[in-house]
Amino acid sequence: MKLFITGISTDVGKTIASAIIVEALQADYWKPIQAGDLENSDSHKIKSLLSNDKTIIHPNSYQLQTPASPHWAAELDGITIDLKNILEPKTNNHLVIEGAGGVFVPLNDNDCVIDLIQTDYKVIVVSRHYLGSINHTLLTIEALQNRNINCAGIIFSGKKNAASEAIILNKTGIKNMGRIEQEPYFDAAVIREYADMFRENLLELQ
Repeated sequence: MKLFITGISTDVGKTIASAIIVEALQADYWKPIQAGDLENSDSHKIKSLLSNDKTIIHPNSYQLQTPASPHWAAELDGITIDLKNILEPKTNNHLVIEGAGGVFVPLNDNDCVIDLIQTDYKVIVVSRHYLGSINHTLLTIEALQNRNINCAGIIFSGKKNAASEAIILNKTGIKNMGRIEQEPYFDAAVIREYADMFRENLLELQ
């Protein structure tokens, strides 16, 4: 099973959600494009949050120096991101792929994050509540569905907003995979607890 984790915006909790899913499935992890924070990248963060010894963390296809939109970070590095150079790692294990920002974050003049999503990927959308987040969530899911991409579920991250969650689930019919609370901190023990809670819903996606 290949699960692509995207968000409705940046800083909505994609990496924490990815860590939970990786731990729950003891899956491999791959972030195709890392922009900035190379010494403490999302791959480093995932590794520090896992307890299992089965997960392989595959190298980024692109490592960019600047924490910015990938198209701009690449330009500053004097390169152009080419989808042909983004090669999915070979593995017999489940694979969790983490995107960058939202689905229409540009990678170059023509391609966006949504163009990384292959036909055999199942997408999980991470949503976090803020003013405008209902609109961003519905637009993200509609964009995926318009491209006939399998939107398998949604994870709500942060402080609960029952009214927002209800309208999103009602309008989309997307499966609620679970909730990640506004925890004071996340470490391997906390991730493991969430993994145990999420595992059944994730395995049902197979």
